[in-house]
Amino acid sequence: LATIRHFLEVVEGRGKKYSDLSMRTLSTPSPALILPPSSPPLTQPGLVNGSSTSSSSVTGETIAMVHAPPAGLLRPETRLRPPKDQRQQAPIDLLPDHAFLQIFAHLPTNQLCRCARVCRRWYNLAWDPRLWRTIRLTGDLLNVDRALRVLTRRLCQDTPNVCLMLETVVTGGCRRLTDRGLHTVAQCCPELRRLEVAGCYNISNEAVFDVVSRCPNLEHLDVSGCSKVTCISLTREVSLKLSPMHGQQISIRYLDMTDCFALEDEGLHTIAAHCTQLTHLYLRRCVRLTDEGLRYPVIYCPGVRELSVSDCRFVSDFGLREIAKLEGRLRYLSVAHCGRITDVGIRYVAKYCGKLRYLNARGCEGLTDHGLEYLAKNCPKLKSLDIGKCPLVSDAGLELLALNCFNLKRLSLKSCESITGRGLQVVAANCFDMQLLNVQDCDVSVEALCFVKRHCKRCVIEHTNPAFF
Repeated sequence: LATIRHFLEVVEGRGKKYSDLSMRTLSTPSPALILPPSSPPLTQPGLVNGSSTSSSSVTGETIAMVHAPPAGLLRPETRLRPPKDQRQQAPIDLLPDHAFLQIFAHLPTNQLCRCARVCRRWYNLAWDPRLWRTIRLTGDLLNVDRALRVLTRRLCQDTPNVCLMLETVVTGGCRRLTDRGLHTVAQCCPELRRLEVAGCYNISNEAVFDVVSRCPNLEHLDVSGCSKVTCISLTREVSLKLSPMHGQQISIRYLDMTDCFALEDEGLHTIAAHCTQLTHLYLRRCVRLTDEGLRYPVIYCPGVRELSVSDCRFVSDFGLREIAKLEGRLRYLSVAHCGRITDVGIRYVAKYCGKLRYLNARGCEGLTDHGLEYLAKNCPKLKSLDIGKCPLVSDAGLELLALNCFNLKRLSLKSCESITGRGLQVVAANCFDMQLLNVQDCDVSVEALCFVKRHCKRCVIEHTNPAFF
């Protein structure tokens, strides 16, 4: 991190010093995402060696600018050069190309484009195809639609209108991303495998449909926080071209729709019917979903290994009965703050999903020691368990858990009012590989905490007891 930080400082300094010179000597277009927030806005197009540049008048905005190639190259002996005393090679220039590429690989696309403006060598390195399998844009004020259009146009130079190298686009938190930007990606990037647009609340179903229809290799889709997205499906035009046998051609395996508040049971039905290869499905805070909706992923997506329905307040024990039909394939389940879930639902999961590794039942106040008993006897490979804010769980249930789940590594008991030091000592004496234990707001003595520390050497204890250090 220190090396990269120093590297960026050099970019800032050298970019200001040599940017004019480098633009004059480059023989190919110099794309860049320039204008840091401190730069004054450009109000009208300018000229560089007779070639026009495009700009934006939005104050403080990071924008995309492409310099057209100069009309002609100067002879080597007549090119503009810095004074002789300034041509001494800087220490950073002694780094080999592969070292530069490793550093560039850690930079977001905004910074990488700025590096391309420092000098000819950096320009050639910054546009190495190996660095452009991913576009990662950041910034609330970034004109993302324009940046994507400029970058894909540059990356399509060798293969007109098609960018075959780009596999990942990440624009999480870029609030100015709209459907236009996603349409650009869909049209130019058929090899796209990963798309993350978390928090980009201006995109709609239409743009998402276009991407999944035009990018048949898309496997990872994160639309969390995109409140206008209510479904994932092929466009109508593509659906009509496909035969009934090939109507489910979306290859998405990982889908995150956290905070997609408008998602309803019917939308989840469509998603499951089209995305039959799903293995990871996250529906946190999709508050309109009910037990009926949970039937569809089980029916159409039998390969689901990780499922989260946290904070879905209408999900109850009947929903867990449906989820339990995933049986031994399910490894990760989160039902945190689903207040309608009780021991009955946990019993279904424990009985049929014996290979469960992670369970988050925080805030399920209907869970008692009986629920923990079912887990202890049927899910011995459990590694992570969160039962915080479950006031009916006591030392008795904790002891049963510790005597059966020896692989337990992470345990959260935060705000479990009935837990005491006796239960913790049994856990520490049997679960030697414990790495994280949360007993905040629990009535646990210093002696019990010391006992845990002695037996679980690598365990991090989160507590609220001021006497324990």
